[in-house]
Amino acid sequence: MAALKELRMRNNASVDIPDLPGTIHPFSSNDKSKLSFFRRELSEVLAEKQGKKILTFCFLNISVTTILLLWCNSTNSMALTAFTYLTMFDLMYLMTVLMSIWVHKQKSSEVYSFGYERFEVLAVFSSTILAMLGSFFIIKESVERMFIQPDIRTGRLLVGTVVGLCWHLVITYSIENKAFTHVVAASSSSWLQEHVSDISQSICHAVPGLSKLLLPRINPFALIGFAASFALIVVHVLIDMNNHYATDTWAAIWISMMTCGTMYPMAIFCGKILLQTTPSHLIGQLDKCLREASTLDGVLEFRNEHFWTLGFGSMCGSVHVRVRRDADEQLVLAHVSNRLSSIITLLTVHIFKDDWTRPSTFQILGDTSLLPRKPSPQGLVTRPSPEGTPVPASASYRPTINYVRSDAIPTVPAYSRSSAPPPAVLSPSFSHANNPVAMETKRDQSNGSIR
Repeated sequence: MAALKELRMRNNASVDIPDLPGTIHPFSSNDKSKLSFFRRELSEVLAEKQGKKILTFCFLNISVTTILLLWCNSTNSMALTAFTYLTMFDLMYLMTVLMSIWVHKQKSSEVYSFGYERFEVLAVFSSTILAMLGSFFIIKESVERMFIQPDIRTGRLLVGTVVGLCWHLVITYSIENKAFTHVVAASSSSWLQEHVSDISQSICHAVPGLSKLLLPRINPFALIGFAASFALIVVHVLIDMNNHYATDTWAAIWISMMTCGTMYPMAIFCGKILLQTTPSHLIGQLDKCLREASTLDGVLEFRNEHFWTLGFGSMCGSVHVRVRRDADEQLVLAHVSNRLSSIITLLTVHIFKDDWTRPSTFQILGDTSLLPRKPSPQGLVTRPSPEGTPVPASASYRPTINYVRSDAIPTVPAYSRSSAPPPAVLSPSFSHANNPVAMETKRDQSNGSIR
């Protein structure tokens, strides 16, 4: 009865509800939050002078592309459609510039501890892949036209070629795109550039005065624009002379193949960056630096070294250094960082003391909690230390160090001070508590003595 009475008193208890101003929304709208975030970031980008210029070029590019698509429909030309796809790539080229402006205004966060530089790489990679995908659609449509070739009207074919080429050259040479400029300079040449370079060398042998103009590697975007325009001019002439409508189909396939050949090396270069691979042109230099660092007294070997490109022009990496128990960790850290700082922008160095007599620490190097991370904006290394506390570091370049006493299973070191094999690990049953070398005992069966 007492419990029932207490329950009734609880039910009759009054609850004070505070007066809340405005309308109460029990569930927040994710769509509105995303839209507001996009508006806020776009306003920050457009606050820059270059951002307003790029946005103006984007609207003009959309207008030019729309006009060219209408002319493609009126002329029924597949070659002009393939050439119009270059102006669509110009739109993605401009969007990449806006992405670069936004990336450089962002700072590192807890979610993206290395910053937003990889967004820029992803934008270039997506642009090249979409350009290649559009070329595949053009090739598919051209193959279908080989069986039933429609008539081509050349009324606006030449006009569309001139308009498209002029706009493409304006975008290529008047807009500064640091991302694509770096990719063009760092990636390998396309097959179209190689053939044009061979032809230019032959011309320069006959006319040496043209070497300054023809010998430097031509911009691949300008080169594909000139090549596609030349193909369209040939199509216009052949159709006007002999009504060879099939030349339009073959010209469309040729323009699509040139587009794929131009975009492929840049897509491969960006894909390797996204896969966090070590740049091939830096492997020899990194090996030399590690060999020089391994000559320091106290350094036994380097393990788990991984160096990759974070963005365009910035590299980061981590390395595990096994040292002797009596080695100076600060000296090793300074020596290793001095050797690698000229190549690696963000470097994390883990120092491991050589303690091979403790079998309980054999697998500490395989612990994923010791993987390096970039310093957070507050100046703390977000890599967990053995005590679970963050290690302070500068927001600028400074190698980090992690003190862990460990001994991994002996393997042949990649960079060791001597070529001799590492010492064998004793089993715990053969180890002494205070002596790393176990005393071998043998009891005599006759008198029970130890020898």
